[in-house]
Amino acid sequence: MQRSLFTAISGLNNHQIKLDVIGNNIANVNTTAFKAGRVRFEDILNQSLRGASAPQQNRGGINPAQVGLGMQVAAIDNNHAQGNLQSTGRPTDLAIQGSGFFVVSDGRQHFYTRDGSFSRGMDGYLVNSANGFRVMGWMADSEGNINENAALSPLEIPIGFKSVAQATGNVVFGANLDAGALVGYTHVLETEIFDSLGRQHTLEITFEKTDHNEWTWTAGVINPADPGGPRLGAGTGTINFTVHGYVDTTTPPANTFTYNPGAGAAPMTVRMDLLSLSQLRGDTNALVRGQDGFPEGTLSSFTIGSSGLISGVFTNGMVRTLGQIAVCRFENPEGLTKVGSNLYEPSPNSGTARVGSPGTQGRGLLQTATLEMSNVNLAYEFTEMITTSRAFQANSRVITSSDELLQEVVNLKR
Repeated sequence: MQRSLFTAISGLNNHQIKLDVIGNNIANVNTTAFKAGRVRFEDILNQSLRGASAPQQNRGGINPAQVGLGMQVAAIDNNHAQGNLQSTGRPTDLAIQGSGFFVVSDGRQHFYTRDGSFSRGMDGYLVNSANGFRVMGWMADSEGNINENAALSPLEIPIGFKSVAQATGNVVFGANLDAGALVGYTHVLETEIFDSLGRQHTLEITFEKTDHNEWTWTAGVINPADPGGPRLGAGTGTINFTVHGYVDTTTPPANTFTYNPGAGAAPMTVRMDLLSLSQLRGDTNALVRGQDGFPEGTLSSFTIGSSGLISGVFTNGMVRTLGQIAVCRFENPEGLTKVGSNLYEPSPNSGTARVGSPGTQGRGLLQTATLEMSNVNLAYEFTEMITTSRAFQANSRVITSSDELLQEVVNLKR
């Protein structure tokens, strides 16, 4: 009878633990990126009243006779299934579509989270808006390049402070040079280019027809101190056209213009992209389609792409990569240890963090202006609550019945 008492007590204690887990799941039904827990039970010791015996001659074998001594919690698992995604409209809210965790830091160690409710702090860093932990990744260099082999660092978005300029590296031409023009005919274009310090220069390009299906180009910077004088810099070449009016790429034209602006700026090498020119019968309307230089500009806004790239938009119209948000994955995410505040840290059974960019090697992509919801299933939790409550009641009835039997034994002696 005492066995039944202690067996029932184990049932009460462990079903109370299961009810605690269910209550925690329900309490976190609206917690961002919360992963529901699940309790599994197993039996414990068994008292053998009789051992098993093998068959002998014409007698069959005998099975063991054992009395169970209760149950215990086998495991409390975390369900890491994807929660539903909810649009928030905040550009710094991020959700991971697929596997992976964001990496955040308190300055001493890294933590891992699915909660992407980020914001830009007063100091310009991208942080978790609840606890101030900084979001980790890789900052871009001065050319906008990302080195994912470097150590993780906090991501800074210095709106209003970062000032950049970009030297012109390419000038793109398009439209037509008249196939019916006489030899010696010239067509002059002008465009603005920028040096490494963001200073503006006027580039003059002259096209001259030198033969059937052949034109030459000459480029030079207009000297502001002597606009009618010699042009500065060096660049010239010959453009050959096919009989169909396209640039002959079998003998591509020389396409480099060099210029040293001086006054502290770096020497310039500008690529003249001439392949979109044509020579057809009609008006000469060749023009400059664009150039990739920019004057000085400050960071005015930013966007975050699905691959985690943070792109800065500058007041001069330039868009440049500022940084890359890191995402990591674990071989066994269920082995992670919860530390509160929607954060996890590795355990001996989770494996190490494999850090990289979103969308690579099994890591999920990012959804901007979106948060992941809790994956708690209320219908399932309430069903589990009912069965757990009934199991608790049943075990309490065992204790009551055992007590009644003990009372009867006591009453044998009156």
